[in-house]
Amino acid sequence: MTSAVRVEGLWKRFGQQIAVAGIDLELPAGKFIGLVGPNGAGKTTTLSMVTGLLRPDQGIVEVGGHDVWRDPVAVKARIGVLPEGLRLFERLSGRELLGYSGRLRGLPGAEVDKRASQLLDVLDLAGAQHKLVVDYSTGMRKKIGLAAALLHNPEVLFLDEPFEGVDPVSAQTIRRVLERYTASGATVVFSSHVMELVESLCDWVAVMAAGRIRAHGTLAEVRGDAPSLQEAFLELVGAGGRDAGSDLDWLGGGAR
Repeated sequence: MTSAVRVEGLWKRFGQQIAVAGIDLELPAGKFIGLVGPNGAGKTTTLSMVTGLLRPDQGIVEVGGHDVWRDPVAVKARIGVLPEGLRLFERLSGRELLGYSGRLRGLPGAEVDKRASQLLDVLDLAGAQHKLVVDYSTGMRKKIGLAAALLHNPEVLFLDEPFEGVDPVSAQTIRRVLERYTASGATVVFSSHVMELVESLCDWVAVMAAGRIRAHGTLAEVRGDAPSLQEAFLELVGAGGRDAGSDLDWLGGGAR
């Protein structure tokens, strides 16, 4: 199995809080990969270290065989990133943002313009291409951010909660583009805590909780004998037998 990403002994602490606790993980190339876990599991911290946005306390991260921290230029040329809390140049139009992003990547101007037009059309943003990004909706911002991440045709695309706060129409558009991208042999790694979404999209999954990898493998391997990925996930993170309402017998039926 060819690895798109290899992580070994990865640690990150924030003061006394351990966010990522020495994880080892190899993500296969050419797959749609889900990094799943509850809120606070360490998914965003892990993706930030893998993509060179946050320096780990210790450990090795390689993307396509290149060390993220020893050879950052080679890695950044091969990856696209749509981070959580996406920040964009809001006083540019969508078209200007893609033009700037492509030229920053060193692509020829004519090629940037051609790819930008195609991405704007496929992502249903052609009608808003001359509108300032500051006036974009949440779904539009996710789509223009995805377009910027795809513009240089990366080998591996990292997405942190790409469907969070996105309307169903925009979500379906994003989904179609990502499925087409992976069908070409590229790799998508995205984080989520929505198991139904992961189960419908991914063919390989890593489950994270409390800064550690609890399980990883194909969807079938991680799901095991459980009726759904959701049930397997709850058991893996230790929430399978929890009764959220056992101490709330006072709740409901009006104030008293």
